[in-house]
Amino acid sequence: MLKILIPTLMLIPTAWLTPAKWLWPTTLAHSMLIALISLSWLKHAMETGWSTLNLFMATDPLSTPLLVLTCWLLPLMILASQNHTATEPINRQRMYISLLTSLQIFLILAFGATEVIMFYIMFEATLIPTLILITRWGNQTERLNAGVYFLFYTLAGSLPLLVALLLLQNYTGTLSLFTLPFSHPLHLSSYTDKLWWAGCLLAFLVKMPLYGVHLWLPKAHVEAPVAGSMVLAAVLLKLGGYGMMRMIVMLDPLTKDLSYPFLIFALWGVIMTGSICLRQTDLKSLIAYSSVSHMGLVVGGILIQTPWGFTGALILMIAHGLTSSALFCLANTNYERTHSRTMLLARGLQIVLPLMTAWWFIASLANLALPPLPNLMGELMIIASLFNWSWWTIALTGGGTLITASYSLYMFLMTQRGPLPSHIIGLDPSHSREHLLMTLHLLPLLLLTLKPELIWGWAG
Repeated sequence: MLKILIPTLMLIPTAWLTPAKWLWPTTLAHSMLIALISLSWLKHAMETGWSTLNLFMATDPLSTPLLVLTCWLLPLMILASQNHTATEPINRQRMYISLLTSLQIFLILAFGATEVIMFYIMFEATLIPTLILITRWGNQTERLNAGVYFLFYTLAGSLPLLVALLLLQNYTGTLSLFTLPFSHPLHLSSYTDKLWWAGCLLAFLVKMPLYGVHLWLPKAHVEAPVAGSMVLAAVLLKLGGYGMMRMIVMLDPLTKDLSYPFLIFALWGVIMTGSICLRQTDLKSLIAYSSVSHMGLVVGGILIQTPWGFTGALILMIAHGLTSSALFCLANTNYERTHSRTMLLARGLQIVLPLMTAWWFIASLANLALPPLPNLMGELMIIASLFNWSWWTIALTGGGTLITASYSLYMFLMTQRGPLPSHIIGLDPSHSREHLLMTLHLLPLLLLTLKPELIWGWAG
């Protein structure tokens, strides 16, 4: 664990001490090395399931894929941000890279934590760098409004969690993830126990986000710079899913009764946010709403608490992390050239940038869950486990899948096909930097089809 954490910590002095012209290549090479070393975590875990243990940090089959995804994303964010921060003063560029690095440090500490309170503190700490990224480097004036939404939704959701965790500590005497699953089963029956159950899960449902408490997400995504959008979509939403999987093991007798409204919201959200996507004019907003609909499936998979549901949720979280991050990068390459996120103003780009269209095509197909990509594995596992739980859900999940396919194709056709508008003249060609960025997003996704057990989690 330290062989990843210490180099990541040292990225901050590196960013401040490197000469200006070497700033981006150095930090990129450094973070890429960290990402490659982090792949060593994917080795088989020990019999107990936990490995790389020390007193505070450990990895198990559930947190390992998320940790590797976190480390993999930092070099990609640095690659994506290089162009649009190039005009800023060098100190601000250094600050930007430091914020991205601090975000990665908090995320590694959150996913690797063995103590629930440490996980909670790191879960909250990720708010600060993300908030600064959105409010300082965002594009439009609404970024302050988006930052306020982001902060208050997350804080309002996660304060009850702190109280719930302290109550759990009082009751069981421990908050260690090693011992909690083996502590005495909680006899949850009273009205206050139901409130405690809601307190435990609400923070994670807001972070996921569940439909109904999702309004902060499109705002935050649309206003954030490209690295902010990438880390929000790829890793910060997954904190919610990871936290739910860790907590729901302890909430057992109540979940069967109390999860109904949340399941209904999640599955209805798949349909609703998909339908909202069909009416979007703003490209980043469309990708943000599609994240809400995918996360709705993940919430469903986790709440019914079957091994298939958990496995499907973890696979879909990893696959969605890579796919949505790739889509945000593509939206950013469009934005850097046309200076508009409105899909009607920048269409027919296949004529000008044919190779970029190939990337758009692969990313859109991944988003609509084309076989044999891991997106489809995750969705099918969740849909099958939901169908087994109640066959009525097939109407919602089937409709959601249909709408997902529709808006993914709509997004691809709107941006790439059709006549080139006459106002688009003198576009930059696509750079090797952008092709490398897309390759590093979509290659892991394609390779995971060959060895999906890396991201299966506990069920493997």
